[in-house]
Amino acid sequence: MSVWIAIIATAVGCYLVKLLGLLVPANALERPLVQKLSALLPVALLAALTAQQTFATGQTLVLDARGAGLAAAALALVLRAPFLVVVGAAVAVTAGVRALGG
Repeated sequence: MSVWIAIIATAVGCYLVKLLGLLVPANALERPLVQKLSALLPVALLAALTAQQTFATGQTLVLDARGAGLAAAALALVLRAPFLVVVGAAVAVTAGVRALGG
């Protein structure tokens, strides 16, 4: 029964957060600082998630084939490669490093 209470509490909490977002006055959202932060925040969150998923295993910091794949993807992005080439480079480098024992 406690699982259902947690699910219901989470659903109510999500609804309330969405409602609070809708209640923010429009003039507060039109400020330049708010617009700049709202443009940069998703990029920062995605970078943090990528770093956490790439360099962490549980509670430890790990440098393995995933880091090499991320570096290959970053290089492909700097060279302005198409998205599929970026993903393919990351996959190929990660697989190659793992095949070599990394």
